Amino acid sequence: MTQLHDLRLRLLVQQESEQIANSQKTDLDLSVVQARCLCWLALLAEAHEDQASDAERRDDTEQAMGWFADSMRLRDVIQVVTSIEIPLPESIDSEEEENNSSGEPPLAA
Repeated sequence: MTQLHDLRLRLLVQQESEQIANSQKTDLDLSVVQARCLCWLALLAEAHEDQASDAERRDDTEQAMGWFADSMRLRDVIQVVTSIEIPLPESIDSEEEENNSSGEPPLAA
C-alpha cells in the first residue's frame, strides 16, 4: 500500500510540475509555485491526519503515531514555505535603481 501511495504522489507531483511549466512558458512566477506547493502540502497534511485517525480507530497506536508525526512534519514544512519571501519583479527593479542612484557599485555575493 505504501508503494502505491508513493507512486500516486510522484504522479501528482509530476502532473503539477507539468502544469506549472505549461502555464509559465517564458518566466516562472515563483509566487505561483509557492502557492501551489502550499495547497498540495496542506492536502497532504490533511490526508496524513485522516490516516492517523483511521489507524487510531483500528487501535493501531504505532501506525497512528507515525501518520500524526508525518502530518506535523508537513505542517512544519508549510510554515517554512510560507515564511519564504519571494520578491516581486517590480520591487527588484526599484531596489536596483535605488542602489545605482546612490553612486555605489552593487554588492557582490
